[in-house]
Amino acid sequence: MERAGTGDLVTRTSRDVAALSQSVRFAVPETLIALATGAFAIGALLLVDPLLGLPCLVAVPALWVGTRWYLRYAPDGYLRENAAYSDITDGITETVEGSRTTEALRRQDRRRRRTNEDIRRQYAAERYTLRLRTVWWPLTEVSYVVPVVATLVVGGWFYLEGWVSLGEVTAATLYVQLLVDPLDRFLSWLDELQVGGASLARILGVSEVPEDRTASGVRPEGEDVEARDVRYSYVVGRDVLHGVSLAVAPGERLAMVGPSGAGKSTLGRLLAGIHGPRTGSVTVGGAPLVELPLDELRSHVALVTQEHHVFIGTLRENLVLARPSATDEEVRAALAAVDALEWAGTLPDGLATVVGAGGHPLSPAQAQQLALARLVLADPHTLVLDEATSLIDPRAARNLERSLAAVLAGRTVIAIAHRLFSAHDADRVAVVEDGRITELGSHAELVAAGGSYAALWRSWHGS
Repeated sequence: MERAGTGDLVTRTSRDVAALSQSVRFAVPETLIALATGAFAIGALLLVDPLLGLPCLVAVPALWVGTRWYLRYAPDGYLRENAAYSDITDGITETVEGSRTTEALRRQDRRRRRTNEDIRRQYAAERYTLRLRTVWWPLTEVSYVVPVVATLVVGGWFYLEGWVSLGEVTAATLYVQLLVDPLDRFLSWLDELQVGGASLARILGVSEVPEDRTASGVRPEGEDVEARDVRYSYVVGRDVLHGVSLAVAPGERLAMVGPSGAGKSTLGRLLAGIHGPRTGSVTVGGAPLVELPLDELRSHVALVTQEHHVFIGTLRENLVLARPSATDEEVRAALAAVDALEWAGTLPDGLATVVGAGGHPLSPAQAQQLALARLVLADPHTLVLDEATSLIDPRAARNLERSLAAVLAGRTVIAIAHRLFSAHDADRVAVVEDGRITELGSHAELVAAGGSYAALWRSWHGS
């Protein structure tokens, strides 16, 4: 999903589904009707006189060669056409969503150029498939006329030779002419089937993406989380983590700090089992995270990031996604744990209030508290918080983290944050720089060491 992008996924679930629906509803039955009608016409022609069926064979080589040529290039052409359309959707989506940023930075011309370039590629892809049809369709149209003319000419010769009657020549010519409509319908819908086939390939392509994990049946023996010589890359040949090793004891609170782009979030996603390492291993209780079934993995480790989503439904339905069996009391307790019970109680229908798109609007901070409450309900023994309080003002975030600390006592917490008060409260601090852990120790130890963390701490306090 992350590699494909929003535009590509939207196109696959809208345009490609519509094209496939068109093919299934119309192209398939129309093609079958054309084949049946053509078979009856050929059968009738052969019943009149098999000799008069021979002139029809004149058009077969041209139709065969032309159709083979078209089918050789059309599928790839329609795939490129759909992919180009995805780029347009993706670009327009980005432009709309980032319109304020684009205007603030005065980058409107750059976005226009991006859109124009996407349209140019779409135009080129459309022209390619149009060129194929421009060659193939005239060839087929000519092939329709040739059998009728050949039947008249050859049938006339046969009549003069006394091999057939005039009535048989007339009937054969009419039957050959009857073949034109089903043949034309078949070849026309064959093109539509190529469009549907390309769309089907793109839809099925989603299910063909290989699994990023395989359950091995190994069960964790304990709750300790450990990364050993982990390397990871989003792009082949460009690692963002370089041989990271880290062990987190059960019940420990570890803070990961460092500059933006240092690899903190990537390491957090590996420790939460979202991604598997390129080399090395990430384990919980000795079992590799990527070898645990997802349901079992989430009972051990859960991740909450800056990114959150409010689904269309009631507030309660949004919360119990983490644990469908949760009672109203447990839901309220989870909201209270993240300081959200007060505002949740002021909603028009309480827990039954419909939120999400078209429902009661939630502020970014409230949506983030909702995500944190889901985490409390999920009740894993290890939590990875990636800037989980970034959308809440510092004072409220401080109170929120204190309340979370009371609820999550005894659990392992890995907190990724720029706000260093999280690090001050942690048992240990890991400083991540350039994809490596450069410092590891308690807050007091690192401040005393006078390294990168000490510099960050002094900068945080303005000293």
